[in-house]
Amino acid sequence: MNRKISQFGAALASGIVFGFGLSLSGMLNPARVQGFLDVFGAWDPSLAFVLGGAVVVAFIGVQVMKRMRHPAFDDSFHVPTSRRIDSPLVIGSALFGLGWGIGGFCPGPALASLSVGLSQTFLFVIAMLVGMTLHDRVWSRRT
Repeated sequence: MNRKISQFGAALASGIVFGFGLSLSGMLNPARVQGFLDVFGAWDPSLAFVLGGAVVVAFIGVQVMKRMRHPAFDDSFHVPTSRRIDSPLVIGSALFGLGWGIGGFCPGPALASLSVGLSQTFLFVIAMLVGMTLHDRVWSRRT
């Protein structure tokens, strides 16, 4: 039971730090995200620093993970084993990019933006959940 509480506490703390970072960086503002993605128009390069910082933190995290035998709150690391680039990966990436460009949200910031109460955020999250459910019930059964 203590292990479950520790896992929940670690996940909650990580989520709070992540959400705070998203808010602080401006990633909860769809107009700012769309400005960053508009490289041929009124480009706003400020989110490049956010993304660059995320890459640095992830790189350090992976290097630390490689030196550990197991994570603090689990028996093993859960990392993808496949390195294959196939059509579902490419199509999924394209759909993610289209959704990010059109809506100005990706899943993490969309969930954090629910606290702001914008109707477009609720619509995006509902559409995202429908898409995830369809994938789990239809697409993933084909493979």
